[in-house]
Amino acid sequence: MQKLKKGDEVVVTAGKDKGRRGAVLSIMRRKVGNKTVSRVLVDGVNMMKKHMRGNPNTGEKGGIVEKAAPLDISNVAVWNPMTQKGDRVGIKQLENGKRARYFKSNGELVDISEA
Repeated sequence: MQKLKKGDEVVVTAGKDKGRRGAVLSIMRRKVGNKTVSRVLVDGVNMMKKHMRGNPNTGEKGGIVEKAAPLDISNVAVWNPMTQKGDRVGIKQLENGKRARYFKSNGELVDISEA
């Protein structure tokens, strides 16, 4: 089970967009040597400008497009609506045998619907 999932509300903890919130669009994991590098794409955060060439065959217009660039996964924290802060997430076993994510600060479950 992963501590961060697509669709989670997160807050940026470091970098130029520190303090900004957004939803996770995707999580990119790749192996580099013997370790895994994880990056996360957050909606509306770490925006960059990309110069796009038009394509007359598909009718695509060219120009400067703004799109989100990936952040390192260590620079985001899951947003806890109870405490109104970013929080660390842990994984614990429930009584019914399922595993669930919970906030470390107050012990509340992140995914109430799954429990």
